[in-house]
Amino acid sequence: MSFRSISTLAAFFVVALTAATASAQMPNPYGPSITADNAKKLAAGAVAEARKNGWTQAVAIVDTAGELVYFEKMDGTQAASIDIAIDKARASARFKRATKVLQDALAAGGEGWRFLTLRGVVAAEGGVPLLIDGKIVGAMGVSGGTGAQDGQAANAGVAALK
Repeated sequence: MSFRSISTLAAFFVVALTAATASAQMPNPYGPSITADNAKKLAAGAVAEARKNGWTQAVAIVDTAGELVYFEKMDGTQAASIDIAIDKARASARFKRATKVLQDALAAGGEGWRFLTLRGVVAAEGGVPLLIDGKIVGAMGVSGGTGAQDGQAANAGVAALK
């Protein structure tokens, strides 16, 4: 074997060992994905909050990978809210944080501007991760009102599951 081959092989093992060590040190923040039954309960809580306040909204629940588990759109909700609710839920699940956090980081400028370069970021309130036993099991996205209204309905949905 040449020196170059040995160096390449050694570098590969160092990277593999480092990656294995790093992943062993970080706990997996994801748990098993949300069930359809629980997703329906979450959506019911968000829709109840919207109705109570006279809002028309779309509600999306996604699994840990950001794939749709359940969706509900109230009559009269703007068509654009369908995709926006799904995108908010997906961003929240994949970035492991509420979309309000992304919104606030972008509004602060500086390093927050980096979110503009990342695919799938939705920097608008209304997406919240769903936690069971401290593990992310999915996320909810709500759209149709103002950002604050969407966030309020999403948080009411989360509270309905508890």
